[in-house]
Order: sequence, then structure tokens, then C-alpha cells
Amino acid sequence: MARDAGHEARYRAIAADLAAKIRAGRYAPGEALPPQRELSASYGVTLMTLRQALRQLSDEGLIVQQAGRGTFVSPPHLAYQLGSLRSLADDLRKQGHEVRTLVLGRAVRRVPARIAARLRTGPEETALRLERVREFAGRAAIHQVSWVRQPAADRIRERDFTGTSLYAALADAGVAVARAAETIRPGLLDAAVARHLGEPAGSPVFVSDRVTYALDGAAVVTDRATILGSMMEIRTDRAATGASLSWGAAS
Repeated sequence: MARDAGHEARYRAIAADLAAKIRAGRYAPGEALPPQRELSASYGVTLMTLRQALRQLSDEGLIVQQAGRGTFVSPPHLAYQLGSLRSLADDLRKQGHEVRTLVLGRAVRRVPARIAARLRTGPEETALRLERVREFAGRAAIHQVSWVRQPAADRIRERDFTGTSLYAALADAGVAVARAAETIRPGLLDAAVARHLGEPAGSPVFVSDRVTYALDGAAVVTDRATILGSMMEIRTDRAATGASLSWGAAS
């Protein structure tokens, strides 16, 4: 029993030391910790003891362990109010977070059947397909494909979406949006999106499907966002008068 107590004291001491270094900025948000073998040697413990310490830090939300890549300090806190009618990037920037947008492609294409059903368009109609990746905390975290219905598509197709949100571009083009319906579900990262997010296929993700409607009730935009489960989580703040939902950094 004394030996077990000593083992527990060692991994807790290691966890406390690493936590202090993270909070002091020795390891910055998003930065990789040294390899496990290097850490275990520096603390003079076995890999099993070190891994228990890392598990404790993971439970406390201070680190994120990514299979095949290593152990990283958790990204800074991010909150995205799901109840607001803003783009994800605008919501995060409004709260002071730096978000970088990479435009992977844009083209006016014939609408696939699945998208046509969401936009309530005919099979021969075209729409603007806009593909983007959102980066925060120094890494790609969100892959997003948006389809914008005509005639709005032609009005915004040349906009610079690295610095302008889709909603802002629509507003500038005279398209007023009234509401959006969004469904979020857990999923697994598929191979096509995995290469853009730098994570192995099969990693846990959130998949958000959103349809945005104009004042007259017509569907204007449909989006699918794939969000790394290791980077963000959904939080809820419940009260007697209602509930507030937000995105936050994964813990």
C-alpha cells in the first residue's frame, strides 16, 4: 500500500509541475510538449507513471493528446454563441479571438440533389460553392463548405472571403437574412476533409449543417462545417428562464 501511495504521489507531483509550467507560459497554447520518453527520463519515472500524469492534465483540460502526433497544450478558450445569427468567424472575432480564414475554392456549379433539397431549388439551377478552412490557436480546426443560391451568388462571388464573412458579404449585396436552422451532430472525420485539417481520418468531429433564410422565407445559404472534436466542445448554461449554448475549447 505504501508503494501505491508513493506511485500516486509521483505522478501527481509531475502533473502539478507540468501544470505550473503551462500556466506560467513555459509551454504556450497549442504548443507540443516534449515526447513522452523524453519527459519520463527527465522526471526519472516510467512511461506508465508519466502517462498517468498526462491523463490527469487531460482531465483538467490543460492538454490534448492526439494519436500519432503527440501531446499539445490546450488552445485558448473560445466561445461561439450558437443562438446568434452571425458567422462562426465573426462570433469568435467579436470576442477578441484571432481567426484565420483560408479559401480553398470558389466556383458556380450545378447544385447537387442533396443541396438542392436544402435550398429548395430546381435540378438545373446553379449556386456558388465556397470552401474554406478556419484556423485558430495556430492550427486548422474547421472545414466549411457553403452553397449560396442565385441571384445572391453572382453578387458576392468576387468578394475576398479571407477577411469578410459570408453574412457580411450578403448584407453588402443587399441580401437580408432573417433566421437560420442548424443541426449539430457527432461524427468521424472523412478522408477528404482530413487532409485539410491535418488529422487522421476517423478522428472525432462535430458536423454542423445550417440553412440560412431571407426575410421572405427563401433559403439563401446552406453550410456544412466539420469541427475537430479535439479543439472545441459544446457548452450549455441553463437557467430558469432558458438556456444559452456556446462553443468552447475542448477540455
